[in-house]
This record gives sequence, structure tokens and C-alpha cells, in this order.
Amino acid sequence: MTLSTYTPGLYASFRHQTFTHRQLVPVPSQGLLRIERGAVRTVTWSEQGTAITLGYWGVGDAIGEPLCGVQPYQIECKTHVEISYIPTNLYDRSLDEIFAHLQQTQEFFCILRTESLRDRLLQLLVWLGKKFGREVAQGLLIDLRLTHQEISEALGITRITVTRLMARLEEEGLIDRSRPQYIVLISR
Repeated sequence: MTLSTYTPGLYASFRHQTFTHRQLVPVPSQGLLRIERGAVRTVTWSEQGTAITLGYWGVGDAIGEPLCGVQPYQIECKTHVEISYIPTNLYDRSLDEIFAHLQQTQEFFCILRTESLRDRLLQLLVWLGKKFGREVAQGLLIDLRLTHQEISEALGITRITVTRLMARLEEEGLIDRSRPQYIVLISR
């Protein structure tokens, strides 16, 4: 899990906005957004209209078009979310968040370059578990409701392949999906 050097007073003068699960966050033309509570997914689309997940972001993460450089750019709430605005003149005070964004983007890219689709899926689940997980009796619950379609968009594979690979990981005893849209990484 990434640690942030967030200090509450730094962003206190900027309006916090709250959003509900599945709501789209308006993207400012300038500046960045900082997630104060909750989790989001950033998305773009290919020329063919295929959704491409750019990343999953949580508390302490800075997001926005200036960090991505991709158009179109959309922010979807995966949970209830509270976001604050970071104007361009305060980027220098947000370097830790900006560097953390770059690091997470590189980690995500390395997962996507894993050749074995099974291992790619497992690495994504482990990464999500470290970032958004919480301990439960069986292991680590990924505290995001993820559809197979969203996972397929993150990994660049088909939804059918995700469904097949999830079943395989469950058969191998690596995950538990007894609750719909929740995934538990089994402790060993």
C-alpha cells in the first residue's frame, strides 16, 4: 500500500466534492484531483470504442488529465468518493502524490505485460488486494465490486477469458468468489 504525506491543512481551502458509486467525476480542464475517500477507475477508449482501464486509484492518490495525457479521459467512482481539487500552482506541494501516481502506473503496466493470462489476472488481483484490500477470515478481501467486464477492460482480454480464468483460480484455491462481485485472495 502506498503511503501518502497528505496533510489535511494543505487542501483545506479547496472545496471537497462527494460522488456516489458509479457516478462520473467531472474532470477539470486544469489542475488535479486528490482522492480523500473512496476509490475510482480511470478509463479511456480505443478508436474502435473499446474501453481501456488506465488505473484504479484510492485515498491519497492524485489523478487528472495532466498526469495521463490521454483523450478521452473519464473518472468512474467504484465506491462513494470524496475528492478535492489541486490547482496547478500547488503541484509542487503534491510531488509525493504525483510520484506515487507514476509508480502505480508503472506497476499496472508491468502487470499488463505479463505473458500468461492466468498470471496477469492473479497479479492484478494481488495488486488490487494490496491497494484496496482488507483482512477477513479467509484472506484478503478486495473491497471493490468488480465485474468481469471491468477486469477484462483492465487486462486487455475478453470477458469470457476472465470468467474462465476466475473459475480456474477458484479451483486452484487462490481466490474465493462466494459473494457476487467480491473477490477474496485466499491466505496460504
